[in-house]
Amino acid sequence: MIGRIAGIVDYRGADHVLIDVRGVGYVIHCSDRTLAALPGPGEAAALYTDLLVREDLLQLYGFTTLQEREWHRLLTTVQGVGAKASMAILGTLGPDGVSRAIALGDWAAIKAAPGVGPKIAQRVVNELKDKAPQVMALGATVTRPQAPAGGSGAAAVLDPGDVAPEPAPAAPAAPGRGAAQAEALSALVNLGYSQGEAASAVATAAGDAPEADTAAVIRAALKLLAPKG
Repeated sequence: MIGRIAGIVDYRGADHVLIDVRGVGYVIHCSDRTLAALPGPGEAAALYTDLLVREDLLQLYGFTTLQEREWHRLLTTVQGVGAKASMAILGTLGPDGVSRAIALGDWAAIKAAPGVGPKIAQRVVNELKDKAPQVMALGATVTRPQAPAGGSGAAAVLDPGDVAPEPAPAAPAAPGRGAAQAEALSALVNLGYSQGEAASAVATAAGDAPEADTAAVIRAALKLLAPKG
């Protein structure tokens, strides 16, 4: 399993990028949003990757964060959502936008992605809404992959000793109480809640369950913030 690739951008296509890793070129399919974030040819870049394996196909997909990759993996578990539809959703909304739409049940936002109809959008929200807090918590605790320094490709990653072990999907380690509250607050603010209402909900949720991890605090806070009635 190739989990991360770092090297030098050779060229960027309409839906993919070619990254040279010590003389070996890897074609990595990306969303429009990810492609736009990558540097130009000749520059260093790094992407987290997911490998699609089929009887007649081996295809790499690239993501700027682990949160984005986790959403891709979850989206493609939904019936009717293949890799193409997942990339369209992530390209339209970004990982934070996907988190927001699914956590808030906003299937219309999912439907805004090209090629995604209302039935599939509703299915995405219904099947993944319980997993949103875990992925939001993952996004609050990880960083972007680091590109090789110097732009020469000499430090490009794919050596077994260099590649970090794959994290367990949607299961970040439980931080201390203060860190869990801070990460939950950040995730809720990214969802569009005001600092005040998010802080109040997080404080209440953490008070009710002092030992809760980030995902549990987010889940409880979202219930408190959900419209009543």
